Amino acid sequence: MSFTTKNPYTLQNIKEYDILNDSKVEEIIEKAHRTYLKFRQKKPSSRIEKMLKIAEILIENKKKYAKQITFEMGKPISQSIKEIEKCALVCKYYAKHSEHLLQTESIKQDGSIANISKEPLGIIFGIMPWNYPFWQVFRVLAPNIMLGNSLIIKHSPNTLGCAEMISDIVEEAGFEKHTFSHVIINVEQVESIIANKYIKGVTFTGSTKAGSAVASLAGKYIKKSVLELGGSNALVVFEDADLDQTADICIKARFQNTGQSCIAGKRLLVHEKIYKEFVKKIKSGINSLKIGDPTKEDTYISVLARKDLAETLENQLKDSINQGARLISGGKRKDCFFEPTILESVTPEMTVFNEETFGPLLPITSFRTDEDALRLINQSDYGLGVSLFTKNEDRFNKLYSQIEDGAVFKNATVKSQPDLPFGGTKNSGYGRELGKEGILEFANIKTIYK
Repeated sequence: MSFTTKNPYTLQNIKEYDILNDSKVEEIIEKAHRTYLKFRQKKPSSRIEKMLKIAEILIENKKKYAKQITFEMGKPISQSIKEIEKCALVCKYYAKHSEHLLQTESIKQDGSIANISKEPLGIIFGIMPWNYPFWQVFRVLAPNIMLGNSLIIKHSPNTLGCAEMISDIVEEAGFEKHTFSHVIINVEQVESIIANKYIKGVTFTGSTKAGSAVASLAGKYIKKSVLELGGSNALVVFEDADLDQTADICIKARFQNTGQSCIAGKRLLVHEKIYKEFVKKIKSGINSLKIGDPTKEDTYISVLARKDLAETLENQLKDSINQGARLISGGKRKDCFFEPTILESVTPEMTVFNEETFGPLLPITSFRTDEDALRLINQSDYGLGVSLFTKNEDRFNKLYSQIEDGAVFKNATVKSQPDLPFGGTKNSGYGRELGKEGILEFANIKTIYK
């Protein structure tokens, strides 16, 4: 059996990959474990130079790696380059800060001392998505390798070329083979990997449905897990917002990566006093975006990563129109392409409000009061992040503590960056990546009392 990667823009096949059998997967796990036993004995300081080398390799070859992203999942090339640059940043961050983040703490206890050390666990198994095929891996790779864990990654079947490149980068930087490994497997093989005694943790990024299945397996075999799942982030525009600046931010928040991002602004909530004016600005801004060939540097929106993703989005659109939403722009689909689309008169009962829409579709809902806005924000099964656009500091301070999501940004789109903990609540998952919290998720927090 095999997987074949396909360019979603040209619809041409790229490469065929054989699926590994169970015995080969077990062999990889055993080699990763033997590597870990040696790797864990060394201090984080011994890994700094190699982690910085990874960052150097990424920047020196960013165009090559960016092309692979674009060919395999259709991301516009300028955005693919930025993804590679961001991966270098996370490597530099953990190279610089890991020693400090992993320092042993001492607590005095009735004349004795308790030391709290942070030690590696073993092999961490990662199940990665296709929408940020380098970044999603590196934000797991950088902290865990600096901690001393080994990694085995199952990448998405449509971005296996990216997985191969990442493996080569880690080895080229000087890390021992099997510090990082990727396995080409079927979904049915996931359970046996999680069950393996050498696997000490599972990290998953993807849909809520798949995440629930992974979490069930992790619980069954008593393995620590981190889930970064779907999102339906609210972009909330109050009557005092800077409308021109906010419109520009909201358009980028929704349509970057052709809308294929868990933290994309997927619900636009606009105060009724500025509703007509703001929607006009949004529509005008979207119409100015360059659509087309993802290999062209001026392209901002291109195809979705697979045809079935575009079909799902089309069905969500049709359902919502049948439920009473009004189409004011876009709405057409052909193969993997889905036209940038705006829906208004959207209510909380509609599909596009309740479900995650993974593509260039923006549903708009009006609100009257701050209390209405708060109710609409929290009226979601997801809890990844929220953007509040207002000049009123008191309003922001009053609202953010009542918002149930994992992040609240003022006058900015929700984003993930190396020094800030990232993760959600509710159906958006649990656990945190990045920052101090990210490097400690798969650490053995050990108490030594003496």
